[in-house]
Amino acid sequence: MTDEKERTTPVSRWKGRSRLGKVDLYTRGTVYSIQWGAVAVTVLLLLTRPVRHDAPLALTAAAILAALVNGALCHRFGRVAMAAYLTGDGVPLRAAAWPSAATGVLTASVLALGTVADLTGLQPMMLGSALVPVLSGHSLAVRPRVNALHQPALAAVFAAAVAATGQGGPAVLLTALTVVFITVWVAVSVRVSMWVLRVMWELDDARDVQARLAVAEERLRFGRDLHDVLGRNLAVIALKAELAAQLAGRGRPEAADQMTEVQRIAQESQREVREVVRGYREADLRAELEGARGVLAAAGIECTVGRPTADIAALSPRVQSALGWVVREATTNILRHGDARHCSITVDATARWVRLTVENDGAAPARPHRGTPGSGLAGLRERLLAVGGTLEAGPAPEDRFRVVARVPAGEPGPLAAAGGGSTTDEDLKESA
Repeated sequence: MTDEKERTTPVSRWKGRSRLGKVDLYTRGTVYSIQWGAVAVTVLLLLTRPVRHDAPLALTAAAILAALVNGALCHRFGRVAMAAYLTGDGVPLRAAAWPSAATGVLTASVLALGTVADLTGLQPMMLGSALVPVLSGHSLAVRPRVNALHQPALAAVFAAAVAATGQGGPAVLLTALTVVFITVWVAVSVRVSMWVLRVMWELDDARDVQARLAVAEERLRFGRDLHDVLGRNLAVIALKAELAAQLAGRGRPEAADQMTEVQRIAQESQREVREVVRGYREADLRAELEGARGVLAAAGIECTVGRPTADIAALSPRVQSALGWVVREATTNILRHGDARHCSITVDATARWVRLTVENDGAAPARPHRGTPGSGLAGLRERLLAVGGTLEAGPAPEDRFRVVARVPAGEPGPLAAAGGGSTTDEDLKESA
């Protein structure tokens, strides 16, 4: 199938330690275990005493081989059916053709064994276990209403086949009841499990959409701010430039005054744009702490923000911005790369240092991004170095991960601002 790879590639997003990846692995493993468990049961029933003593060896070997081939073909069919169910695509008929044919061959082998060996009580179990592999994919490939119609029809076909071999009414009734039970059990078990997984797929997609909407909303806000700042000023500049051109064409000296006014408005617009961009790029520490708590809580992660030992509002804007970026990046790493259940954020301050600690019980360190500075832990180190700070990130006791950022409480000195600041042992002891 050409689209099979495209349908299954989203699973790669959840490989690793993520909870969604574990659910995906558990659900698919459950379906595969049902299939191969049924194959194992079929093979074991074919090795029981009545079959070994009464049935020809060639027929028994052919039935066992048919059970193994049926399991392999139905495994692939189940994989295709799961991908189609999760993505909403249809399953081509050719995907179910070979598994259905293999199941038919296995069923015919079991019925043939019933004619040469006394399989009283065993044959219904053999027929039921032979159906499980193909039914696990069939229950996902068709709608529940269609599946409900197929179940009694399948029971009637198997009951008629058993009756055609000359067996009595009790064997026919037991076969029909067994087939009905097996079909209902497989359909409910497999479909409910995959339904839960599909809901989690949709929740993950909804989170992605929500994140993209938040980015789009922020872009719109930034665009509105720029429009409000530049719209009026550019209109005034255009009018005054037009007026200056007319005055200059007439040789009027007022044209120079108008051009001076245009220059003043342009400089004022530059200043206002810088203010907008600065407010857009700088991170407020208090807002980032509250935002981290809300975002992590929405993701099901308990976040505890300790009471700061200093007044955050008294910190300089550069210090707040640097620590705010640490909180933002650490929160992003917890959501993207880990499987945390609890996170704690503390802000401690001394007379010379401010220390921010972000610790969680399941997050892994983010890989530094290549290209644009300011992303990942490497970008955070650059931001903190610009204000004379340091960053430490790594495993902590009890399988935890800890990020510690230290920033001077006051304005950085000339060396720190230039990226050449250093941290003494005395300063580190005080910050610790």
